[in-house]
Amino acid sequence: MRLIPLGAAALAGALALAPAARAEMSAAEREAVRAEVRAYLLENPEVLMEAFTALEQRQQLDQVNADLARLQDHSSEIYTDPASWAGGNLQGDITVVEFIDYRCGYCRKANAEVEELVASDGNIRFVLKEYPILGEESVLASRFAISVLQIAGPEPYKAVHDKLITFRGDITTEALGRLADEMKLDRAAILAHMDKDEVTAVIAANHKLAETLEISGTPTFVVDRTMVRGYVPLDGMRQIVEGQRKG
Repeated sequence: MRLIPLGAAALAGALALAPAARAEMSAAEREAVRAEVRAYLLENPEVLMEAFTALEQRQQLDQVNADLARLQDHSSEIYTDPASWAGGNLQGDITVVEFIDYRCGYCRKANAEVEELVASDGNIRFVLKEYPILGEESVLASRFAISVLQIAGPEPYKAVHDKLITFRGDITTEALGRLADEMKLDRAAILAHMDKDEVTAVIAANHKLAETLEISGTPTFVVDRTMVRGYVPLDGMRQIVEGQRKG
């Protein structure tokens, strides 16, 4: 018995012989097949790369399809959750959702570029999801931001968000109080509201949604019907947006 060298397809076929066919082979014949496969791979190592590439592409396609199904199943929680800030063009043809942590270096790096993307495009609806995962300071910052949104509204929230994403130094209750004073907000009311159940519920819901969507890091973006895990430079984000527009 000798294998016909047909590249990755032949390799896959040899390695995936039906159980019934393997059962009919003698031990010597099975060993001969193994030897032929090994010899062929040693002589043609590029076949392994071809097979690995095909496997990687299939896994990527599986991930894309799984992401799409999750986005469809949880669309209202992702795109139109009233507990999350929305800005940009609220009638835009593309929605970009960002899961953020104020202590995340890549979130900080992406911030100005995402702002430029939304402003220069003019037809993007932008949603922010508070997703603190990097420790107590992250949680404290998100509680403060959500408290501002719930008490003072969307415009003060966005102004506070912009301050927090560029904040230098330790995030403490006192530092947040000073920030509230600087932004001419009701310091006492906002600090008191930070530990309320309404704030806790937003963070808990965002963590549950992230777990469902298999989001484990920040920044993570949902660009209309696709998931973008991690930082992507401005030009790359523009390409993703245009790709979504083209369908």
